[in-house]
Amino acid sequence: METRPTLFEPQPDPRSVSEAFPSPFDELGPSALARRAAEVMQAELRGGLIAPGLPAALLDGPEGGKMFGVLVVREPGGRVGFLRSFSGMLAGRWEVEGFVPPLFHRTAREQVEPAGEATVKALLARFEAHQSSEELRAVRSAYASQEARHAEERAALRARHDANRKRRHVRRAELEASVTLTEAERHEALHALDQESRGDKAEKRRADAAQEEERRALLPQKVKQERRLRSLERLRQKVCRELMKRIHDTYEVPNARGEHQPLRALYGVGEPPSGAGDCAGPKLLAYAFRNGLRPLALAEFWWGAPPPAGGRIAGAFYAACQDKCGPLLPFMLEGLEVAPPRTFAPPAVVADNLSIVFEDPWLVVVDKPAGLLSVPARDTSVTDSVLARLRARYPRAMGPLLVHRLDLDTSGLLVAALDPETYVDLQRQFTGREVQKRYVAWLAGDARGERGTIDFPMRVDLEDRPRQIYDPVHGKAAVTEWQVLERRGGRTRVAFFPLTGRTHQLRVHAAHPLGLGAPIVGDRLYGHEEGRLHLHAEALSFRHPKTGQQLSFERPAPF
Repeated sequence: METRPTLFEPQPDPRSVSEAFPSPFDELGPSALARRAAEVMQAELRGGLIAPGLPAALLDGPEGGKMFGVLVVREPGGRVGFLRSFSGMLAGRWEVEGFVPPLFHRTAREQVEPAGEATVKALLARFEAHQSSEELRAVRSAYASQEARHAEERAALRARHDANRKRRHVRRAELEASVTLTEAERHEALHALDQESRGDKAEKRRADAAQEEERRALLPQKVKQERRLRSLERLRQKVCRELMKRIHDTYEVPNARGEHQPLRALYGVGEPPSGAGDCAGPKLLAYAFRNGLRPLALAEFWWGAPPPAGGRIAGAFYAACQDKCGPLLPFMLEGLEVAPPRTFAPPAVVADNLSIVFEDPWLVVVDKPAGLLSVPARDTSVTDSVLARLRARYPRAMGPLLVHRLDLDTSGLLVAALDPETYVDLQRQFTGREVQKRYVAWLAGDARGERGTIDFPMRVDLEDRPRQIYDPVHGKAAVTEWQVLERRGGRTRVAFFPLTGRTHQLRVHAAHPLGLGAPIVGDRLYGHEEGRLHLHAEALSFRHPKTGQQLSFERPAPF
């Protein structure tokens, strides 16, 4: 299936076309030319079609949307247009009319994949059959019943022996205090109590031995069945790994110099991650190189419903992923002049002084402006932060100072402790949820409902730091109460009351479908960049660690 570039009409001014290819890892968004191509494609998607016979509405289904890519190219004759691609498969198909084909060799993959998948499915069926087999269920049930009965027997015996021990303790005290008994009588009575104690210990040993004998009779059967289950799973995983190696060997990666490398050779000693080579960018570049087209600019954007984990929003542009494309794209771009990637840098914050809301010998409350880091960045070229300014203002202050933090893009109230004891007390109040916090935000959309609680676990997206994603298995608890304050012009003003303090918690809870389904205005990570992030920590209340007085502060949002 041949895919021809969609030509620009009118053609771009040659002076506007840079000879240096913009880095696909650029964090500040695509070039104007790549954006123009993406906007053409996005207009088509809004019109309702991905391709002939494929309605765009399928991207709003339960499987979520898709990452699309456009590559601006120059034909040998000099005309400029763009190619289209999508990540992975679309509607269960690798090839869709109007989009470039996948990177792998189709014939080679067809010789490997069907038989391999059939073997994997057969092994999975064997695993599931044994997992639900009567033999395994019976031995697991018998072992669980045995363990429960043994636990009850041990508890009953322990309770009886404890009662015996307490009775003997009281009786010994009585014997020791008695003035009517002869020494021989007292000795005989104490000896009888000792014999009772030894009898209880012997009874416990006999009970333990009997239970151990029962376990030894049943445990080997359980171990045998469990071992078979594990061996089936190990075999399935081994076959899967071997199949993935053979599939990856069907990918041959070209670069701008006309060189080629096997996909697996580009990932060092480790195996490529799942989906390597199937992202939109590598597909586009490979097709351009193989068809004599010069790449000029690349853009990748999400369209449709967000993925289950969140972190993507329709129409937003995203840099190439580091996990899959980090080892791949640098090789593919060898032979082209590539501009260095632009990374996000905090905007210049002109004011050198902090806005002090409250200070005394023990603590200080500041109103942090948007764009100022709470603590110094890992990038040593960025040294300005609230912490740096506090240390300059209070050179004798001891300890970590900042009790909590606000995102770079978030403005509002922050509290710092000027001595270790105050810091520990305030930290205890924060972790114990004794501190009342209120944030205000404008959301880019209509929030569902008027008030409620958002409660779902989050973790960092390991493939796309610093974004955070929903993860019900490995995520940490994140809880936010919220209330609508105002609705105006398709936007919603809300108050947030975070009960936990996860990174980007309010931003993710606003944008994710399990939350409010509407990103905060100006959110460059979870929505669309638009000036500043419209999120402000406007109220803070806590107990003063030294005076015990309840302190409350409020600063209205500057937006």
